[in-house]
Amino acid sequence: MNTDNTIADNAIDLADFKARCLEILERLVTPGVILTKEGRPIAKIIPLPAVNNEAMIGSMKDEITIHGDIFSTDLQWNAQS
Repeated sequence: MNTDNTIADNAIDLADFKARCLEILERLVTPGVILTKEGRPIAKIIPLPAVNNEAMIGSMKDEITIHGDIFSTDLQWNAQS
């Protein structure tokens, strides 16, 4: 059961959030922020976890075959027209 005391630490009124949205999002940390409207919680904004994509770099080496010129659409056009 939510009481005003349990949401007060990380809660912000919707109007205040609208005015300070970028500032709040730039310093958003876990467990996030609860948006309230007229004192009632309506949404929770939480940060996304960091993703390490290093393992994907080069993972398709020797798996893909390129046919043709990948830098051309093979369409002829006149830049002067």
